[in-house]
Amino acid sequence: MIQKLFPLDKNYLLRQAQSVLEDQLVEMMVFELKKSYTQLYNPLMLMDETFVRILDTHHYPKDRLQMIYRQLCGIYRFKNGDNQLELLFDGRSHLDKFKDDWSNQLLNWTRELGMHEQYVKTMLRMTILFDSDSRAEWSENHCKAFINQYFDLKIVKRKGELKLKIA
Repeated sequence: MIQKLFPLDKNYLLRQAQSVLEDQLVEMMVFELKKSYTQLYNPLMLMDETFVRILDTHHYPKDRLQMIYRQLCGIYRFKNGDNQLELLFDGRSHLDKFKDDWSNQLLNWTRELGMHEQYVKTMLRMTILFDSDSRAEWSENHCKAFINQYFDLKIVKRKGELKLKIA
């Protein structure tokens, strides 16, 4: 167990907010993915075999999607790296504020990413159109690379530590 030196540090609260919302926001990501597919590939909503499968699939492996969610969580924490808590005057707790801020940002990012074919295709291959672990792993790696490129980030591994930096 990691001992928290400053339990009310913004990063701890933000990570907690992201963790609490994970299941709910992963479902939101899939919903937005279906909308993005429709806008990019089937704006007339013609009921072909693929489109029906995408709409009707509600059970799919979530482990790879959770990895993408956690990657986006890390990017958000990196981009909002200051650890100073602000004063709130609206009666909400910092945790509630971080939940709202993170949910809104993830929704915006999911919609922005959903305008790119590479993101939509790779996300579909590892979730709704899952057919094999090897193909899903390939898709996950390509999706991670696309996200890092989209946010202009580079992951550097040194001595077992992962660090994000602006490319």
